[in-house]
Amino acid sequence: MQLLGADALRVLPALPWQKAALGATAEQRASMAQLAFTGQPYPVLIDRQELERGTPTFTVDTLRNVRQELGDAVSLAFLMGADQLQKLDTWHDWRALFGLAHLCVAARPGFALDRLPLAVQDEINGRMATPERVRTTPAGGICLAPDLAVDMSSSGIRAALQRGEPPSSLISPVVLDYIEQHNLYKK
Repeated sequence: MQLLGADALRVLPALPWQKAALGATAEQRASMAQLAFTGQPYPVLIDRQELERGTPTFTVDTLRNVRQELGDAVSLAFLMGADQLQKLDTWHDWRALFGLAHLCVAARPGFALDRLPLAVQDEINGRMATPERVRTTPAGGICLAPDLAVDMSSSGIRAALQRGEPPSSLISPVVLDYIEQHNLYKK
């Protein structure tokens, strides 16, 4: 939020088609997202559109809906980790994402921002954008944030919980309490 100078954050709990069962219902996942972002100093919307579809969905369809809702002139940034950028070319209609939003990519430990599939590298060449450009244009750029590397992932948190280990210290205590109360992510 600070890096991009964003006005608001829209959190999109998803039913990703590339992942197996996630261990929590759609309603539980939306509740955890709400808990995680409660009390932030900026507006946060938990956008349930992907969960309400009830089937695995594609990011490009979600961004089309958001773009239609907000209009063509609004700057829209889709945030992802470097792990997802490395497999962006496996996403449905992935090149269309650039016409809908800027892609803002945070480094993740173990995932280099400079080793990308050729198709992805070719697509992002010439699209590099500063946070200022992201703020002032509607879509089309890619903003890399190599200094935001956070060693946390949802799959890593679920795996730690299944092993009976404490998950990342970065997980919100209220979310961890929710997980424990609902007996989620156990073997």
